[in-house]
Amino acid sequence: QLVQSGGGLVQPGGSLRLSCVASGFTLDYYAVGWFRQAPGKGREGVACISSSDGRTYYAESVKGRFTISKDMAKNTVYLQMNSLKPEDTAVYYCAVGLGVQALCAMPQHLIPTWGQGTQVTVSS
Repeated sequence: QLVQSGGGLVQPGGSLRLSCVASGFTLDYYAVGWFRQAPGKGREGVACISSSDGRTYYAESVKGRFTISKDMAKNTVYLQMNSLKPEDTAVYYCAVGLGVQALCAMPQHLIPTWGQGTQVTVSS
């Protein structure tokens, strides 16, 4: 199970941190990632960490602004979002995949475990 927290309303240029706590399993051999779905659009991979070597992937639209990290001691995945823009407004989901290299590129119907989603709204 993945339980998300964080999110909310923030002004353009502001920052937010999303958290995703895993329970019932440890994240040791899991790829982890954050996805988002804006109104009227499909869900897209935003940031992911591979299971084997810890390599990160970021969507072009968030490079240099978002940072994904994994705290093994807390069994938690974070998404630090800085310099937020109105176009970052979306419902954000965390997800994990056992032994997956490229979670963000994986067909989403094959990703077995998702968080409940949390709304991020960037508006003045």
